[in-house]
Amino acid sequence: MDREQATRECTAVVDSITEAVVSDRGFLETVLTGMLARGHILLEDVPGTGKTLTARSMATALGLSFSRIQFTPDLLPADVTGTYIFNEQDREFEFRPGPVFNNVVLADEINRAPPKTQSALLEAMGERQVSVDGDTHDLPEPFFVIATQNPVEQEGTFALPEAQIDRFMVKTSLGYPEFDGELTLLKRRDDRSARSPSVERVLSTDAVLDLQEVPESVRVDEDLMRYALEITRATRSDHRVAIGVSPRGSQRLFEAARARAVLAGDDFVTPDTIKRVARPVLAHRLVLTADAQVNQVDKRDVVEEVLDEVPVPTVA
Repeated sequence: MDREQATRECTAVVDSITEAVVSDRGFLETVLTGMLARGHILLEDVPGTGKTLTARSMATALGLSFSRIQFTPDLLPADVTGTYIFNEQDREFEFRPGPVFNNVVLADEINRAPPKTQSALLEAMGERQVSVDGDTHDLPEPFFVIATQNPVEQEGTFALPEAQIDRFMVKTSLGYPEFDGELTLLKRRDDRSARSPSVERVLSTDAVLDLQEVPESVRVDEDLMRYALEITRATRSDHRVAIGVSPRGSQRLFEAARARAVLAGDDFVTPDTIKRVARPVLAHRLVLTADAQVNQVDKRDVVEEVLDEVPVPTVA
């Protein structure tokens, strides 16, 4: 698949999803950027904004298998990865795959499960495999986790460990829809007998795998690589930040920038491309100092200020 075709396919995917999901187009492009760059997505928003619908619609448009795992305090790791069950007929144990064995896995309200269960996803997200009773099982390709969490009602939740947060390519949110968008939702509810807009399948599993190869051909000049590194390294010296962006985060910024260039129809990455993906890729990786947390410093503001301070290279 060449770059021009990849851009057309990405546009078609977003167009298909907007038929069902009332949201800002930029939000959908950010989610698709994460998937195109082989990353995982963390959606943080209040209930009722369409997080689950977005994940399901994305899987449908991409032509991928989908599963939803509702994370609860009593959820066990085996409920996610699967377990061995004794087969009475064959007189031996056989592995029964869990819901994680799908292309797109929605980890709904991931922060409501205890850390042991959350960590069951860590190997899957990092290695594309799970280990059960000493045996390793490969996950299907492609494989994406779309996790959601609620920023309110923190009672009874478990904060995600930094190692797991760092595994997410991007963190973003839908926000409340515009007035006209919310009016559209009311009109859909006005006539329940009418068929709700559906998401059309645009791609297939093989096409998605081909699509993921396209960003590898996007050109990134060394000046742009240095610019990306100066941004991530600047977060480590900010007085409000206890732990800045890791080297893994620098790589994810690089990968997301190339994927975003494909969505934009560009053959190369520009400074604006990097700026566009910096906040959703970097902000959630920062660990603020105690003083910054007390003063309610927003991690996204830290990234924005770093972008303002780092000199932008001149691109010929």
